[in-house]
Amino acid sequence: MNELAKKDKRYHEGFLKKNLNRMITGLLYLISLLPFWVLFGISDVLNFFVQHVFRYRRRVVFDNLRHAFPEKPENELKNIARKFYRHLADLMVETIKLHSMDERQMDKRISFTGLELVDKYYKEGKSIIILAMHHNNWEWCSFVQNKAKHLGLMIYNPVRGNQSMEKFMLHSREKWGGKCIPVHHSGRATIAYHRKGIPTALWLGADQTPPRNSKFWTVFLNREAPFFSGPEKIAARTNQPVFFQQVTKIARGKYKVHLVPLFLNPKDVEPNEILLGYVRKMEEIIAKEPEHYLWSHRRWKHQRPADIPLTT
Repeated sequence: MNELAKKDKRYHEGFLKKNLNRMITGLLYLISLLPFWVLFGISDVLNFFVQHVFRYRRRVVFDNLRHAFPEKPENELKNIARKFYRHLADLMVETIKLHSMDERQMDKRISFTGLELVDKYYKEGKSIIILAMHHNNWEWCSFVQNKAKHLGLMIYNPVRGNQSMEKFMLHSREKWGGKCIPVHHSGRATIAYHRKGIPTALWLGADQTPPRNSKFWTVFLNREAPFFSGPEKIAARTNQPVFFQQVTKIARGKYKVHLVPLFLNPKDVEPNEILLGYVRKMEEIIAKEPEHYLWSHRRWKHQRPADIPLTT
């Protein structure tokens, strides 16, 4: 983080800001100790303020929904948005709660399927790639490290200007044994583990917004959008099997995760096929369960440069 702060002022943290951040993070820790029935009560109140008082990114949410589902009437879009905000409030308190949850609590609230094939590759000494999306509760999925044999490498963007929150989130994500790798170190870290012969599961929430000049653009939910091409390049170069992380909400605060084989022999597929397959899989899941996608994200904020082709 200090390295980033020297290069980018957005990561700088002054004295007053640092101490305020510590106080807020300390409060979040205390909140994480509360039982779920209290937390979901807080979530209900939070939902009211986020949705109706502060109207958090309401324009962004409805703009995204109208483009994604032009065939749906306005009242149906409002219903999806209402459910989205309720889920977003739950997601906030669930993410805080993760910091203090133990193995017994996690086992009651999240389960995994598809690990048999994943473990087969581990026994063969082969690393894999897991492509995730911001749908349902992706933070709790770090618990897969408690079930799988691969060393999980979770690629993430460091928190800007808040070292206390950075430590809080890293503890939540790494407590089961995985390693969080800053996106600017992801290439070097992946190669280092590969050279050591350690089978890894490289986890990426690959639906985040890359820079405008990204080379891969395609249509995602009826709009042109860029995607990081790194996952496909790594898969093609190493022939690491690619899995898709599908998360389903089965009840409030309870999820089921299925690791779906996407491309088991990446070297045999055509260029761009992996990313296109990932995007189409996301669209399929969002169509079935739209209220649990992160609609408040400004995913389509860039315009495609004229010199970069659209891949379809």
